[in-house]
This record gives sequence, structure tokens and C-alpha cells, in this order.
Amino acid sequence: MKRSMCFVLTTTCCLLATVFFGCAAVKEMGKGFVGVSTEVLESKRKDSLKKSFALDYNNCYKEVKELLKGKEIQAGNGIQAENEPYIYAEDLNKKMIALYLSQIDTAPVGIFFTEEAKNKTLIEVSSPSSYAKELIAKKIFAGIDVLINPKIKENKINVK
Repeated sequence: MKRSMCFVLTTTCCLLATVFFGCAAVKEMGKGFVGVSTEVLESKRKDSLKKSFALDYNNCYKEVKELLKGKEIQAGNGIQAENEPYIYAEDLNKKMIALYLSQIDTAPVGIFFTEEAKNKTLIEVSSPSSYAKELIAKKIFAGIDVLINPKIKENKINVK
């Protein structure tokens, strides 16, 4: 009797916690426990590095994923290099890609996409780490700039 009463009480508490705190909170706690939560990236979005590009959302998203993969990863046996970004979550509803700086440096970085117009997309790069945010933003922004305007690559001066 005492055992069933304890079970009923525990079950009731869990159900009440889910109702009061919402399913999203429980889901986010689970993600945080596993290490794939994106909540910190969303909260740091106000401090993100931002830049608009003359590309539609679908092409912009595709190009960012290609830039994150890098040419080095596609060579060889397809195993990701330890110093390349590691995508751990993609949320199409939030239009976001969440990644770790590398397999060794697990500083989280979030890339958010906002359609400003039909052929114009705003990219926001957020992270609790300034270094990670700046590194990924530089890689993405420079890569898309070269894609949109190939003359940028030609005009770079090679200083030795």
C-alpha cells in the first residue's frame, strides 16, 4: 500500500511539473542534460554579429552549411577533422543552425537566418564565447561575400 501511494504521488508530481512548467521546459532540461541545448544561443542573440546578404533564405542556408563543412572534410574518407565546426542541432522552425567550434572546443555557436526580403537574408551569429562568435562570423561572412562578389577574392593582396 505504501509503495503504490509513493508511486501515485511521484507520478502526480511529475505530471504537475510538466503542466506548470510546460513541455518545452522539460524538453529543454533534457537537452541541457545531454549537452545539446540551444537556449543559451537564443538568449545571446541580442549580442550577435549580424550581416545581410543579397541571397534568398534557401541558398543562404545551403551556402552556410557548405562553408561550415569546408573543403578539407570532403576529402579523404569523409571523417570530420577535429578542428572543424561540428553541427549538433538544426531547427527549421527557428531557422537556426547550432554548432560547436570543433570536436575539441565545444564552445556553442548559433547561426540564425531572417528573411528580410525575397532575395535578402540577415545572418546572425551568437555565442557566449566572443572568440567563437567572431571566428565563425568571419568565416561565414567572408565566404558568402566571395560567393556574391567573386572580385573580392581577386582583389585580395598577397602580402609576404
